[in-house]
Amino acid sequence: MNTTGPNLKILVVDDSNTIRRSAEIFLKAGGHDVLLAEDGFDALAKVSDYHPDLIFCDILMPRLDGYQTCAIIKRNTKFANVPIVMLSSKDGVFDKARGRMVGAQDYLTKPFAKDQLLLAVEQFSAVVQGDL
Repeated sequence: MNTTGPNLKILVVDDSNTIRRSAEIFLKAGGHDVLLAEDGFDALAKVSDYHPDLIFCDILMPRLDGYQTCAIIKRNTKFANVPIVMLSSKDGVFDKARGRMVGAQDYLTKPFAKDQLLLAVEQFSAVVQGDL
């Protein structure tokens, strides 16, 4: 599906092993490099080391939730332009608005299909190309 866009370095942050593995399979099938993190603290370390082009971040996680993780990443000038897509099983207006307030560019409801995930990646591949 992602035949025209670049291969991106994508970080998937979710405390659910099932969601992480599903996203990894779907994204690798789309030709992307994928790194997984199981919570916000793990994600912060990997963002610094890996410099991803795009981040998918769950909202409800132990220790450091997705909103806090997103806000911390966006406060760092080195990573402020990295698009972040929030992942949640809730589809509420409040959750989407709160995600935007902390700097997330989009919101994807779980469970997601392969096509939905790759479409979200395609939407941001142009943004990433502009940053290169």
